[in-house]
Amino acid sequence: MLLVPTAEPIPLVADANGVIRISTTRVTLDTVLTAFLEGATAEEIREQYPSLELSDIYFAIGYYLRHQSEVDAYLMERQRLAAEVQQEAERRFNPVGIRDRLLARRNQKE
Repeated sequence: MLLVPTAEPIPLVADANGVIRISTTRVTLDTVLTAFLEGATAEEIREQYPSLELSDIYFAIGYYLRHQSEVDAYLMERQRLAAEVQQEAERRFNPVGIRDRLLARRNQKE
């Protein structure tokens, strides 16, 4: 039997907000690549995220290795947006003293 290579569909999907997810899961490309860049193997990532197919994890890592500059730019933009959201949340909801406020609220209910 002769093995004939065929093109596989890319298991990366951008949602309405431009966030790239792995296949039909809620797991983001950021999540997989962060684990990979921190030294996790594809098998270890699969253990952490059982909704992912091992082949999709390998594909995401391979895609990153082939398109590293573009993916790095995407990841940097995601980090920038996350920092903006955090700053806005901290501006609107001051985190200083939150523990004391929560404890005081709990004590009032008791």
